Amino acid sequence: MGLLAIAAFLALAMGAAWGIAETSGRSGRVDAIWSISTGAACLGALALGADRPARAAIGAAYLAVWSLRLGVYLWRRAEHGDDPRYAALRAEWGDRAPVRMLLFLQIQALAAWPLVLSAYVAAGSPRPAPDMRDALAGLLFLTALGGEALADREMAAFRANPANKGGVCETGLWGWSRHPNYFFEWIGWLGWPLLAIDTGYAAGWLSLLAPAWMYYLLVHVSGLPPLEQAMRRSRGAAFEDYARRVNAFWPAPPRSR
Repeated sequence: MGLLAIAAFLALAMGAAWGIAETSGRSGRVDAIWSISTGAACLGALALGADRPARAAIGAAYLAVWSLRLGVYLWRRAEHGDDPRYAALRAEWGDRAPVRMLLFLQIQALAAWPLVLSAYVAAGSPRPAPDMRDALAGLLFLTALGGEALADREMAAFRANPANKGGVCETGLWGWSRHPNYFFEWIGWLGWPLLAIDTGYAAGWLSLLAPAWMYYLLVHVSGLPPLEQAMRRSRGAAFEDYARRVNAFWPAPPRSR
């Protein structure tokens, strides 16, 4: 019953996100609501499956900070205009955009389920806690939070400078990856298998869904593809030059011009 309640919560949260996006014209708020509601759903799953409170506390601390920080950042960013990814979808869908958007956001609610499931099975891992793997998971969580926050701060500073209008950010982490925020987002979900997997605990292997699913979403579905299409339209040759020199996802030293 508890997992069904979490499913209903996610569906209602994304329904509310649809209403807010439709009335405000700020579709970027959808991502803020998804981040916060997914974090809350995973926290609920941790509480339901908790077998070792210390282990659940590690995951809960990460989820709380991750979802609130990212949600607030995305909400504030949406104040500056509509998200180009959602704007492109609305243009493509035409008159049926409101209905299609509602269905699309319910699919996003479903997309949170592999993450919720990973938190649930991690909380149920029977090995004693805390141990070395828990500590490594905590280190990954801290690395993810710090890297993503730094990337967001660098991008915010770049956008705040009027001289950079129409340009491409290559500051700091953005000179090593075209999407360092997505890379560190993915890093955080690698911690769940460390918390969950244990000899004799077959369910723990389900936690691999979290990093695998998040990588697929970020790199092949809702992350890189629509954002890079928008950048190619708006930045043209400047973005093409940047893309030739800097990896899309995996950080590496930039190639020479």
